[in-house]
Formats: sequence, structure tokens, C-alpha cells
Amino acid sequence: MRMYVASICCNIAQCHWLEPAKWLYAHLLDGDIASNQLSWQWVAGTFSNKKYYANQDNINKFFRSEQKNTFLDVEYESFDKLDIPKILSDTAPLEIDFLLPEVNNNPILKDQDSLIYNYYNIDPFWHEGEDFQRILLLEPSKFGTKQVSSKCITFAKKLSKNIPDIKLYVGEFEELLKYIHPDKLRYKEHPLNSNYSGFEESREWLSSVNGYFPSFFSFWKKCKKELLQ
Repeated sequence: MRMYVASICCNIAQCHWLEPAKWLYAHLLDGDIASNQLSWQWVAGTFSNKKYYANQDNINKFFRSEQKNTFLDVEYESFDKLDIPKILSDTAPLEIDFLLPEVNNNPILKDQDSLIYNYYNIDPFWHEGEDFQRILLLEPSKFGTKQVSSKCITFAKKLSKNIPDIKLYVGEFEELLKYIHPDKLRYKEHPLNSNYSGFEESREWLSSVNGYFPSFFSFWKKCKKELLQ
């Protein structure tokens, strides 16, 4: 679905990929900023001369639909010279109903061994059954340029209820250091956690393959070999 929407926005409506990518990320309950933004760039042909198109026949095939006479109901060779359809000519500014919850933060137990969860890590099995203070940290600064809708925040809070006795804390990581020494803090590695301090644990990875790959499929071929062994 994302590829179809991105193709219409970027390659049919001739819109720059960034604004619609922000819009979609803001509404994905399981959104990942890197995966989302890079997917939009791939569809738009950024740093490439190849763009992704899907015509109506393609969409009908995979959606088991029978739509006809739409602006996508053309042969693929027609896309290069297709005028922007009138229905796609109007634009609107991006507006996101972003609002972090206003809460009286749960009391933080001082200098307790603690696990720091966040918007990208709400793993209910992380150190399951072990004696840790568990804190879901929502940092306002992390959502400044990567805003999500309030529905996404509500979804994250509901997911966190699968973690017994977890505490919600809305504030910056540095504020937690007033209560807990970094030696007592554990968190999972993530590119957005560069301001964290304490004991960093690795995320679970698909495989041990690393390095630069020019495309996802060249990376996947390496992973596949390892996974099949």
C-alpha cells in the first residue's frame, strides 16, 4: 500500500517525497522513521533514474478489485508523459494532531536498576521476570521533527501495559539522571538514543551480516544464505 501511495504522490502528482513521507509516518502505528523515509525515496527514484509506478491493472491484481477508468488505468509506457490529474493538483499544509500526554510522572525510585523503554522499544519480553524498575520514556525533543499523531502515542501507551509495573515518564533522558545513576540504567541500542548513557544492549538483528549494500535485495541475499544454514 505504501508503495502505491508514494508512487501517486511523488511520480504522478510530482510532489517532493519528504512531506507525504512525514504524513504517512505520523499515522503509522508501527512506524519506523528510517524504513518509511527510505522507502519513499526509493519509490521516488531519489539518487536514481528509475521510479516506481503501478497502474490500475497492477493494483486490481493485488487488491482483487475491478476498478476502471481511473487516472492509473493506462499502460506503463504512458506514465512518463502523463499530465498531473486535476484531482491531484490541490495541496494542503501538513497538520498533525501531535500531543504528548500531560501526566503527573510516576515516582522514580532512586538509584534502582532500571530498564528504559521508549517509542521504539516496548518489548514485553525484555528481561522478563527479572527485578528491574521499568520506565517508558517519552522525550518531547525526540518528536520535534519526527512527529506522530496522538493515536500513535495512545497506541504505544496501550502496548506498554503488557509490561508489568511499567512507569510512564514524559520528559528528557537527562532528567532521569537526577534520580538514577547511569550505572543503574539499561537501554536497547537505537540511532535515536545517542543522548542516552548507561549500559547499552544490542537490538535483535535479522543476521550477523553487516557492511554497505547498494540495495535491500543485495543485503537480503547475504542474509538468506546465513538463515538457511
